[in-house]
Formats: sequence, structure tokens, C-alpha cells
Amino acid sequence: MRRVAEEETLRTAEMKLATPARGISRRRPRLVVLAGTNVGAVFPVGHGTIVGRATSATIQIESEEISRKHARIVEAPGGWAVEDLDSRNGTFLNGERLKTQQTLVDGDKIELGSGVVLRFALFDELDENYHRTMYESSLRDGLTRAFNRKYFDERLDQEFAYSLRHASALSLLMVDIDHFKVINDAYGHPAGDAVLVQFAAHLQKIIRAEDVFARYGGEEFVILSRGIALDAARAFGERIRASVERHELMHDGKRLEVTVSIGAAAIPNAEILQPAMLVEAADKALYVAKGTRNSVC
Repeated sequence: MRRVAEEETLRTAEMKLATPARGISRRRPRLVVLAGTNVGAVFPVGHGTIVGRATSATIQIESEEISRKHARIVEAPGGWAVEDLDSRNGTFLNGERLKTQQTLVDGDKIELGSGVVLRFALFDELDENYHRTMYESSLRDGLTRAFNRKYFDERLDQEFAYSLRHASALSLLMVDIDHFKVINDAYGHPAGDAVLVQFAAHLQKIIRAEDVFARYGGEEFVILSRGIALDAARAFGERIRASVERHELMHDGKRLEVTVSIGAAAIPNAEILQPAMLVEAADKALYVAKGTRNSVC
């Protein structure tokens, strides 16, 4: 009986070692962006996952180096495999160009064309949550939780290229809080921070889910909107201006009067040929708007 009890105790201990700790799930296949745009992003992988530039791709990556449907991840005996889809610039696995379907192991590096590198990884839930949290933190402004300047610059390049490729509109609003220095001087920097946080939260409720809202610097914010031409951008800017003017921003029980000046620019525009020129055009419009304050130009 004693020996049976000892064997039962041993089996129980082995089962505990083999059972994942509470909150840790089985390992699941993921792709992590190591180089290119959106470095650090984590994408789930399933059978038939297609990576490419097309909007219909399972994992869409905006890059001129990538074909519309560039590579595919499939289930294979005992695991997963990658195959090239006759892409223009080829798919490489750990530096070797793919000619046939190749089996993937944890840590393999998949290069699409030149400059875009993905790592194949097997993540449990804790791994994935950690990577997603770190990635999200790298994209956001620490105070307002709007996207940061780095993320905006990357998305501007992507959206500008998409707009040219599809002959579609793209607008940029530059939004500046009027007399922000006066708020800091009169009520202190904590009041200025409170205004920035509440202002950003309010704008997040106004914009579309697909718009890119970022803190450009100081009290200046930008909104990048796919599919919105200049007339619609001007109307959008006016709606934001009026909404901010009506909205109550509070600090220490006091209502702070806040207005904004907005500069709008959009493509298609024969004079705007590069992403930086779109920013310059919106900035010039903002300069004019700030001449009168609480206005849209």
C-alpha cells in the first residue's frame, strides 16, 4: 500500500509539472514584425494566412517591396510552413530564398522582399499580452494616449502611398490649442496637462475609428483621414472646432475656456507630391487660422 501511495504521489507531482500554471495557455503561432513598418506588431496565424499589401490579405503590410499577395502560412504535418506566392521580390526564410514550401520552427525569420522581416513565434497568452502591451506603449504619447509622432510619421508615409496607388483622397488636419501658454501661466502646468488629456479624449470620440489621431508636439495634434477630400476636411475641421468650443474642460472644479485653430490640407493636389509637402500645406493653413484663432483654414 505504501508503494502504491508513493507512486500515486509521484504521478500527481509529474502531472502538476506538466500542467501549465493558471493563466498560461498553450502556445499559439504568431508573426512579429522585426523590420519595416509597425515594428513590434504581433499578428495571429491560422491555416491559409496570407501576408501582403492587398486589403484582402489576412495580414496587410503597406510596403512597395511587398506584392499584393506575397506569402502564405499553412498548417503542415507536425506544425506550420511558409510558401511564396510568386511574389515579385521573393520570400526568404533565414536568409535563403524560398523555392518550395518550408517548415517553420519557433524563432524563424521570414523576409518579404527587402526590408520587411517577420519572426515566426509560438506564444502563450502571457508572451502575447507582454508583446502587445510593449508594442502599444511604443505607439502612444505617455500623457494623452494619442498616437505619438513616430507612429504618425510611419502612417503618413503608408497612407500617402496608398492614396497615390488607389487615386483616393487623403486629408490632414493640424489642430492647435489656442492660447495654451496662457493656461499654463494662469493655472499652472497641471492644469495644462489636464486640458491636454481631456482634449485628446474628447477628440477621440469625434473622429472615425479608422482616422489616425496623434500628438504632433506640445499642444499641437494631427488627424489623418483616408478618403476625405479638402471640402469634407474643412467641414470636419469646423465640426471639431465647434465641438471643442462647446465642450467643458475642467481642472480643480474650474471650467477652462478652450478653443482651437485648425489647418487643413488634402490630396489629390497637383502641388503636393510627397508626404512632407502635405504636412507643410496643413501647417501653412494652420498659421493662417491662428491669425484669428478659433477658426479653420
